[in-house]
Amino acid sequence: MSYQLYRNTTLGHTLQESLDELIRHGQISPNLALQVLLQFDKAINNALANRVKSKISFKGKLNTYRFCDNVWTFVLNNVEFRELPVQELTTVDKVKIVACDGKGADPKG
Repeated sequence: MSYQLYRNTTLGHTLQESLDELIRHGQISPNLALQVLLQFDKAINNALANRVKSKISFKGKLNTYRFCDNVWTFVLNNVEFRELPVQELTTVDKVKIVACDGKGADPKG
């Protein structure tokens, strides 16, 4: 099972809109669209687990946190991100972090 979190990204939304349009025009079936989305879930989870080597550190003021169904959700204010080892600094007013157990998803697809 792969997490579906990344369907809510710009890339995921664009993919879903494209698939919806193809279904409307009768070029693919809804079942094929679902298979494409499932493959997207597997591929994005695999890529993030195995290809991304960048590291960041961050600090900010914790606004809220929640733990439900093995998923942590944190909302932070006035957050500073530092890319390591470059130490490039980026600041944002508010950020939401959703952290899922990587052992629950199958990173190999």
